[in-house]
Amino acid sequence: MGIRGVVGVAVALTLTAAACGGSTDPTDPTAFSEADAGDDQPFELPDRPELGSPDTAAVALIASIGPVFDLEALRALAESGDPRWAWMLTDLLLFYGPGAPESSSLVAALERLTDFDLDPQRAWNDATTQLIDADIDAPPDYPLLKRQIFGFGDPRWTPMLTDVTGLDLRYVSWGGVFPDDRPFGTSEACPSPGCIPALDEPAVTDAPGGDWYDDDAVVFGLVINGEARAFPKNIMQVHEMVNDTLGGRQYALPYCTLCGSAQAYLTDNVDGVDGRLVLRTSGLLQRSNKVMFDLNTGSLWDTFAGTAASGPLGTRGVELEELTVEVSTWGDWKAAHPGTTVVAEDGGIGRAYSDNPLGGRDDLGPIFPIGAVDPRLPVQEPVVTVTAPDGTPVAFPTAAARTAIHAGLAVSVSGVTLLSDGAGFRAVDGAGSDVVAHEAFWFAWVQRNPDTVVWEAPS
Repeated sequence: MGIRGVVGVAVALTLTAAACGGSTDPTDPTAFSEADAGDDQPFELPDRPELGSPDTAAVALIASIGPVFDLEALRALAESGDPRWAWMLTDLLLFYGPGAPESSSLVAALERLTDFDLDPQRAWNDATTQLIDADIDAPPDYPLLKRQIFGFGDPRWTPMLTDVTGLDLRYVSWGGVFPDDRPFGTSEACPSPGCIPALDEPAVTDAPGGDWYDDDAVVFGLVINGEARAFPKNIMQVHEMVNDTLGGRQYALPYCTLCGSAQAYLTDNVDGVDGRLVLRTSGLLQRSNKVMFDLNTGSLWDTFAGTAASGPLGTRGVELEELTVEVSTWGDWKAAHPGTTVVAEDGGIGRAYSDNPLGGRDDLGPIFPIGAVDPRLPVQEPVVTVTAPDGTPVAFPTAAARTAIHAGLAVSVSGVTLLSDGAGFRAVDGAGSDVVAHEAFWFAWVQRNPDTVVWEAPS
């Protein structure tokens, strides 16, 4: 096939433009479209535009670095009649902003190959959603092709995408940020072009020292060996990952803002790791769920499952022990756990955190492709998720469960009972033993657990 493909400098430039939301005017007559070329003409890059603005100058610069695409290969894929190649084309499209000539050529090729009707301004999202819904298989040698394409975007992804065992690569995409490979314990900000900075061993205070945080604001609560700690949601929205110690155990607490899920995993005594496993945000996503990696070996991790998904730890099938994370108001959490500690107002790094760092980013629904979602619940309905002792996946809609518990009703299904703990929940089995639970948006849980049993409130 011979994709001479994406030139590294061009990708770096277009990555920056895409991350910043920049694009050229889609009505620019120099932009390539299928209608311009006609069915009998080969794909072509547009003529060099006049350098009348920074946007057109950027397009001209990228178009001059070449060959940007092997256009004959692109046409061959578009006319192959094999929709599997659409996965590779969407991967390429991911790294080019709308309006770039490369994007226009890729969109035209995708539409010819799949019969998809794509909006040029959201073509990657549209194409990926339709590929997920149609469950199109991956093309031949897809792991190698994916690794090459993403390696042009950032070479640090190349080793992470080696020996992938626990991720469906069709669903792995870029989330708009880059790997956080800063050393453990650093308080330095992410270097350009930016990452989501983990917080390592954050400074904490006692409950009275947390009076800066509103009692009605949300915390993620964790208890290990009788010691409790609260993580303010606004701090977690900035860092999305904490590596910490509590109750004599080392653990990591990743928070996927896109799927509404905070989870905790023990990171000491991990098979194949000397000392502490240190987890970071990779910048990659799996159907709108963050993908972690570790600083120790560079292996990717399935955040939802706590399993190594690539590299040496993926090959070994390493799985982390998960802990229950409760979502509560700060007032209710400290009332239920008066001895709790809470992350300090500045995180111990001298940083100021706004009350709502995301600013309603996800209010209109998922911003990355997730495909069709089981219609039993709304896509972003918060649910308490549990795997029952017999292996049955269970989901309790949080609002209905809270109402039932406050009314004195039992909230039980498949041998699991949900109990109130402050404003949060914990789950127990028939013997009263704790069962690991955490909250998530419905789509994030059910796409991984399609056989989920949903608890229904009594009428």
